[in-house]
Amino acid sequence: MTRPKVSGLRSIEYGMPDVRQAARFFEDCWALKPVATADGAVYLRATGAEHHVAVLRENAKAGHLRINLAAPDKGAVDALHAQAKGRGMTVLDAPAPVSEPGGGYGFSVRDLDGNAVRILSDVATHADAAMTTDRPNKLSHVVLNSEQVETETRWFADALGFTLSDRTARMDFMRCSRDHHSLALAKFGGPSLNHVAYEVPNLDALMRAGARMKKKGYRVEWGPGRHGPGANLFLYFIEPNGLVCEYTTEVDQVDDSYVTGWPEDWQKRVQGPDRWGFSPPPSDRLHHAMSGIVEPYKVEVAA
Repeated sequence: MTRPKVSGLRSIEYGMPDVRQAARFFEDCWALKPVATADGAVYLRATGAEHHVAVLRENAKAGHLRINLAAPDKGAVDALHAQAKGRGMTVLDAPAPVSEPGGGYGFSVRDLDGNAVRILSDVATHADAAMTTDRPNKLSHVVLNSEQVETETRWFADALGFTLSDRTARMDFMRCSRDHHSLALAKFGGPSLNHVAYEVPNLDALMRAGARMKKKGYRVEWGPGRHGPGANLFLYFIEPNGLVCEYTTEVDQVDDSYVTGWPEDWQKRVQGPDRWGFSPPPSDRLHHAMSGIVEPYKVEVAA
């Protein structure tokens, strides 16, 4: 019998001290669009078909509250729930219809680091999906910090059917779709959010989106460059609360024939996290923010 698996990354739920301020950034600067509000939360879409890719909820401290993953259908949701329960994992609720914007059918679990993960099927979609010159079309990947990376990787494989694409000295890259990675775990201190990446259509869109951010007063903290595992192009910024956001594109598309790379392989293939070596290293404040230490970001030009 084939084991049930999740089939993609849907959205990230942020906790923000000031939801209105955060919504202004994600709409005016990052170029997502509000699609719904409910109970004080703001739901934001990209240009793709997914109902929303980010949710902003009020929280005393900025960070992530939950990662939402896709399942093919209700049967897969039920099977994943049974699998998690059968393996003694921390299941937060039973599969049920979701009353939030976008709807769907799902349940939530906690991983070994305490991160909340929800699996959803039958979520509403948009008929006007499109690619644009400078806006994200989907959520690409989420990177979490962990002090037990390999144990966490096994949890995501056992509980949700993720596959390890590559392991470097710093990170494990895991896939649940054709994208080389939808989730990564970084050896960068205790449980926290490292960064969230939003996909744009191509290099031209990446640079146009980056130019908009610079005009709004946000420094490029790292990039443009091309990563090793996944080969995706990147530009990194820090949003007003101090969380790291990445524009990315051209992530490798892989299947089950892909051969996992190990730290010794990547040490030979790529010297450092940017295979081009064109851009300066990540800024000190990006390194600081990626470690999970969240501090307000001072914008240099009025947005």
